[in-house]
Amino acid sequence: MTHIERITMDPGICHGRPVIRGMRYPVELILDLLSSGMTIEEILTDYGDLQREDILAVLSFAARLSQIKHIDSVLA
Repeated sequence: MTHIERITMDPGICHGRPVIRGMRYPVELILDLLSSGMTIEEILTDYGDLQREDILAVLSFAARLSQIKHIDSVLA
């Protein structure tokens, strides 16, 4: 399984948000944890069913999203 294949989207799981391997761990949760200063090792300790490759997949997914050349305004 490649990194990007670890990120899935299913309307029946977390309202279609991108998640890790079909589990209920949204990509945004992992990014929030990393941006708050948690290390990969700390996340893996707190979320025992995640693997290091899952965290790397999240980072790869975020990197691909950052390469989008045009973003429309989004209302919050």
